[in-house]
Amino acid sequence: MSFRREKFVPKGGPDGGDGGRGGDVVLQVAPNITSLIEFQYNQKFAARNGQNGTGRKKTGKSAPRLTIRVPAGTVVWDDDTGELLADLTDEGETFRVARGGRGGLGNVHFKTSMRQAPRIAELGEPGEERTVRLELRLIADVGLVGLPNAGKSTLLAASTRATPKIADYPFTTLEPNLGVVQIGGRSGPSFVMADIPGLIEGAADGTGLGHDFLRHISRTAVLIHVLDASGGLEGRDPMVDFETINNELRSYDSELAQRPMLVALNKVDLTEAQERLPALEKTIQERGYRTYEISAATGHGVSLLLEAAEQTLQEARAAAVEVQKPQERRLYTLDEADERAFTVTRRGASGFTVTGGAIERLTRMTNFDQMDSVDRYQRVLERSGISDELEEQGIEPGDIVTIAGHELTWGEEFELPELPDRRTAKERRYGPQTGEDELEGEERFELVDLDDEDYETDDDVDAEDGEDDAS
Repeated sequence: MSFRREKFVPKGGPDGGDGGRGGDVVLQVAPNITSLIEFQYNQKFAARNGQNGTGRKKTGKSAPRLTIRVPAGTVVWDDDTGELLADLTDEGETFRVARGGRGGLGNVHFKTSMRQAPRIAELGEPGEERTVRLELRLIADVGLVGLPNAGKSTLLAASTRATPKIADYPFTTLEPNLGVVQIGGRSGPSFVMADIPGLIEGAADGTGLGHDFLRHISRTAVLIHVLDASGGLEGRDPMVDFETINNELRSYDSELAQRPMLVALNKVDLTEAQERLPALEKTIQERGYRTYEISAATGHGVSLLLEAAEQTLQEARAAAVEVQKPQERRLYTLDEADERAFTVTRRGASGFTVTGGAIERLTRMTNFDQMDSVDRYQRVLERSGISDELEEQGIEPGDIVTIAGHELTWGEEFELPELPDRRTAKERRYGPQTGEDELEGEERFELVDLDDEDYETDDDVDAEDGEDDAS
């Protein structure tokens, strides 16, 4: 709130500038980040405030947006509501997770023919605050699934240049590994293959590290189920193992059951596996799956499996494009058309809550220390129909109305709690800060019209005193 006061310009009028806009908080996919480890140590981010407006109609500087870099494959969830906010997969892709508030208007915007010296200036709109949960899902084309020690890591090492840890005991792999598969040399097609560890019975319910690794499978377009055809050292039934993993995938996400899956019967170089192969292949093929006999340790059948995976991947991508085509059409909705709409809800015998985009924003940006702002706020309540709606619902004097966290007492007008006197000396001399007719226990200052002929200035009084002295 500012007024132009210069030499020879005694009535320059209002010239208060607007406040600058607050900074947004934006997530952006960066190519050189592969994990979310830094968010384990830094979990609070705040963009800067916009600068205050100043006199001479100078608008404050808007704050720059705060960019938080995340790896490709980051899924953003609202931690309070559980709503999925964004799925960031492409390099450079951005998502505004919190919007900065707009700057308040200076008193120059409230000048009218009836109010030539407005003492109204808005507060800045508070920026959004949000608690989010970031989840990283590996971006891979083909995922290897199976029970521990089935040979997934060995297959990944035989198919790519990845070097995962390989040993003859379960749970050797404790984190997902990625590798790039080249079909037919450098000039041939390629795809990314991921080794998904830690899948056991009950993984979909969180047993072991199931939830930590099952989420990575949702990214893959094709699954390769690596099955130990020999039954392992424990002599397990391979079909029981096959059903165990499929049940966990189905329990975690029913859509995974519809995803293309190839079955790799591993360790066919062992005698135990060769004895079970005919019956095992027949049973699995009857259920609609294609089987491939491989030995990840010796490389037998691996190239044929990878070629089939690449072909299945191309078919899956083509099908995905056909599904997404109708969704690319732009939809026009009216969800945010009527922002001035409001809702009045009764709380108990003497409480009411008013909600609505426009009225809540106005409440947050109203400076209740300025009585002119309070009068303006009261007029908005009456013109918007909120006062009429409250009266229709039976509001009585003394009831509490809550709007955007502000509690107001209903009367002939909203009564506000006593506020500290923040007037400057000049305001105390020339203008009141209250709309009441009388103030108990202190002098009352009247707001006068400087254009009124009946108004005497200090200079006029001093002039008259000088004439009296001369006479």
